[in-house]
Amino acid sequence: MQIQTLEELSLNALSPLQQILDDGWILRFANGFTKRANSITPLYSGMKEESLTEKIDRSRRIYRSFGLPPIFRLADTSQWSELDRTLEDMGYAKQDIVSVRVKAIEDLLSFERDCEVAIEEQLSTEWLDRYVHAAEVPFQHWDTLSTMLEIIPNPTCYAMLKHRGRFYSCGLGVLERNYLGIFFFVTDPQQRRRGYGCQLISAMADWGRSNGATQVYLQVETANQAGMNLYDKLGFTEIYQYFYRLEI
Repeated sequence: MQIQTLEELSLNALSPLQQILDDGWILRFANGFTKRANSITPLYSGMKEESLTEKIDRSRRIYRSFGLPPIFRLADTSQWSELDRTLEDMGYAKQDIVSVRVKAIEDLLSFERDCEVAIEEQLSTEWLDRYVHAAEVPFQHWDTLSTMLEIIPNPTCYAMLKHRGRFYSCGLGVLERNYLGIFFFVTDPQQRRRGYGCQLISAMADWGRSNGATQVYLQVETANQAGMNLYDKLGFTEIYQYFYRLEI
């Protein structure tokens, strides 16, 4: 049940530009910016009497009509094992395993802050500019990212950590129900492993707590060892993993 909740929350947290619902599958489109916003997520069991290959082929045609490659995003659970095997047999390669982690907000340690943390509830030009440069977002995706952030339907927390006016780290918090999701978390490459990420997450958790959050969740690629180490240090527990299948 918690996996289903976290899947719903994370899909709601960052809206694509367009989406199509197809018999329990959600097809998302955002001009190719991020796999998560441009992939098929099977969320519920379907009702139509058709084969998986027919359903996959229909999704493939739809994505190609948008000029995008068909990408499937699958939670690593037994519910989607048949779909996973079918995609593998059809030549879809497995890529980018992501760990979804949760921690009770009351158990998240507070860290002494020697830096300024600015938190705004609306997207600012400064936050967007800092993020796209720190995360090296290609220029052609800046407008898409800005639009996606502006249409988030739930309360948001845009956080930036600075010291003596110099930018170090930023992140986005999205609050739904009693969960605070943390996204677009990035630290300046020259300032990593100095505790700034811990300070920023602590400040974001304080904002979430004051707005009724009792849980914090986030997602990190398992290949991102620095991120995995940070969230291990903070005591986040992995609930499940998801991964992508791409046509090769």
